Parts: sequence; C-alpha cells; structure tokens
Amino acid sequence: LGDEVREIRGDGLLVGVELKRGANRVARDLAMNQQVLALPAGRTVLRLLPPLVIDETEADQLVDALTAVVASDTES
Repeated sequence: LGDEVREIRGDGLLVGVELKRGANRVARDLAMNQQVLALPAGRTVLRLLPPLVIDETEADQLVDALTAVVASDTES
C-alpha cells in the first residue's frame, strides 16, 4: 500500500488502516468496485472487520482489493 498508508493497527481481526487521504472514498470504491464491505472510522481511518471464518485466500483477496483501490485513488 506504500506511501498512502500512515499506520495499520488492530486487535484480533478488527483492523484500522490509517490513510493519508479520506477513508470515505476508499470505502465507497471498495464496495462498488471490489465487493468488499469496509467502514470509515473517522476521516482517515478505514475499519476492516472480516468474519472469523475468513481463510488465507480471502484475506489475500482483501489486501489485493485494498491495494488496487488505494493505488487507483492516487492516480486520480
């Protein structure tokens, strides 16, 4: 995710990704373009709360989707 992420923090599967830009746009683009549900938690934090039954393949897909959305947001 490169320079667009300030910090990743969490407890268990609850993960907050602090972005340099607004989280609302990233959450919207994840939902519309990648079919990933994430919620903003403040202006710059994206909250991810996957199900407890998530497997490694699905986690990798989530990371790929988030990377694609953040990368495309920086190109705009």
